[in-house]
Amino acid sequence: MTAFAALHRAGEPLLLPCAWDHASAFALAGQGFRAVGTTSLGVAAAAGMPDGASATREETLRLALTLGSGPFLLSVDAEDGFSDDPDEVAAFAREVAAVGAVGINLEDALGPTDRHAAKIAAVKSAVPGLFVNARTDTYWLGGGEGDGEGESRAAETMRRLDAYRAAGADGVFVPGLTDPARIAALVARLDVPLNILHSPTGPTLAHLADLGVRRVSLGSLLYRRALGAALETAADLVAGRVPRGSAPTYDEVRALGS
Repeated sequence: MTAFAALHRAGEPLLLPCAWDHASAFALAGQGFRAVGTTSLGVAAAAGMPDGASATREETLRLALTLGSGPFLLSVDAEDGFSDDPDEVAAFAREVAAVGAVGINLEDALGPTDRHAAKIAAVKSAVPGLFVNARTDTYWLGGGEGDGEGESRAAETMRRLDAYRAAGADGVFVPGLTDPARIAALVARLDVPLNILHSPTGPTLAHLADLGVRRVSLGSLLYRRALGAALETAADLVAGRVPRGSAPTYDEVRALGS
């Protein structure tokens, strides 16, 4: 078992914060996080590109190169692998592993199950030690939990996860799923770690731990909160108010680049 895989513990899930640049990743590591992910939204938005459109392959690889030698374990959000060709996805996985990444997140975007399974199998064949977190978007893009199709959606989710696990996925990710009963049911069916995306309106980290979840991702939350804080600060200054919240000093941020 790799050091990264060992962090996916029952009862003490891996809380994975997601960075978008060198400073955010190293600041998170400075707060004691042993592993850091990347956020595809943050990478895309910073480059002025759309998220989830397979447009940021080079930007993602560049960030992996920047962060791969950092004092933390790095997992890279690679959207759908930036290609429909499993061999091209495997080639990208080799590149991020070569610069120090220990994990990769691959989303199916509700495309064909067999195609996503082929990507997973190709990555595991090319880089056996890379932790593949296989994401299905049945709840993220499929209408959520309140659309009256709960049972059929749960069945489709399990069908996809079974295929991805059979293809060699080390863990599975179901963003958008927040119902405790359905989360517990998935955990009971799976023999690999279940990753859930943290939701401010969903179960707490402690509750997710009790349900058996072994990885909780923050996704784009920190990036969006950072943008929100910047806008609030600007609005406070325009209104003549003292800005709310806290901020690292100039020297503290400068030191992150050392």
